[in-house]
Amino acid sequence: MPDFRVHSIPPETAPTTLQLTPDESHHLIVVNRARRGAPVIAFDGRGTEWICELTTDAKNAAVLTVRDTHRAPPLSHAITLAQALPKGPGFDDIIRKATEIGAARVVPIVSERTQVHLDGDRQDKKIEKWRTAALEAAKQCGNPWLPEIAPLQSLNAFFASHYGARSTSNSGYDLKLIASLHPGAKPLKTLFAETAAALGHAPRRVLWLIGPEGDFTPAEVETALRSGFAPATLGTLVLRCETAATYALSVTAHELSL
Repeated sequence: MPDFRVHSIPPETAPTTLQLTPDESHHLIVVNRARRGAPVIAFDGRGTEWICELTTDAKNAAVLTVRDTHRAPPLSHAITLAQALPKGPGFDDIIRKATEIGAARVVPIVSERTQVHLDGDRQDKKIEKWRTAALEAAKQCGNPWLPEIAPLQSLNAFFASHYGARSTSNSGYDLKLIASLHPGAKPLKTLFAETAAALGHAPRRVLWLIGPEGDFTPAEVETALRSGFAPATLGTLVLRCETAATYALSVTAHELSL
């Protein structure tokens, strides 16, 4: 397999050549030091990959010649992570791990205890930074599917706009989970088994809701439960939110792949 991966969204459905953007060209030629004749895989983040040869190694306008096309089959499941923003660069790491694990969508959430507040231009720049982090992770791990990074939203808006704050409907999801340390939270295997028994098949669309430092408030947890989220335990230890997200996505991806 070629060592070089680049992102490209060509204007046509069956391209014979790919003109890379200045950023992708710079990364391929200057950072990775690819030279003319090198094999390169280009991908669009939507499951299509092109096996290419680098035919023009200009650092701001690289050109690839397409030799073959491969369409990756979609995953049999889709996992969405709704994650309250942690402090510092933690959300960047969560985005990278979610991409490596194969999450379909990540929703950044502002909850009552969230200590990071982004407005206006700062919010737009952060979202672009997170999308770049997802792209870098996809290149590194070979994932042909980029996760959707949703706009930043409050937890109340998340419930009201997408899932209904007072509705117990799963709103298109087979299973909605909230990470919880409270008594009564069930192990993941139990929740997956119960859902499979109720549906007649393993869950395919799963939504995770994970809190910030200090977790969600009792009122927020109550709203989640009324919205159809099942409390799930990730063990007896108190995990950092970055660890909790990685743990939850990893176990879920494993269970849904069986």
